[in-house]
Amino acid sequence: VQLQAFGGGLVQAGGSLRLSCATSGFSFDDSVVGWYRQAPGKQREGVACINFSDDIKAYADAVKGRFRLSSDNATNTVYLQMNNLKPEDTAVYYCAAGTECPYYDYWGQGTLVTVSS
Repeated sequence: VQLQAFGGGLVQAGGSLRLSCATSGFSFDDSVVGWYRQAPGKQREGVACINFSDDIKAYADAVKGRFRLSSDNATNTVYLQMNNLKPEDTAVYYCAAGTECPYYDYWGQGTLVTVSS
C-alpha cells in the first residue's frame, strides 16, 4: 500500500488549494481514506475522512463548510478541496488509509500548506 499527498503550497488567507492523495495497493471498495494535519508545535489532528463502503464523509468542526472531499476511483486518487483558507490551517497535511475512520493502517508523506495573513 502506498499513499502520496501533494498539492500544498503558499496561499493568502481566503484563498484555495486542492490537495491530492495518490494511492495504490488497495481497493477503495472496503476502505477509508482520510486527511490529517500537523501544525508546528501542535499535535496531529484529523481533518476529514471518506468511507467508500457507504460514501459517508466526515469533517472536523474546524474545516466544515470550507473543505470538501472527493475521489476519482479510476485513478485511485482522493482530493481535499480547501476553500477560504485561514492562517490556522497552516500545517503539513497527510493522507492515510485503513478500514475505519479515523483508525488508519497506512500513511503517506505529507505536503506543506502555508496560509499567509
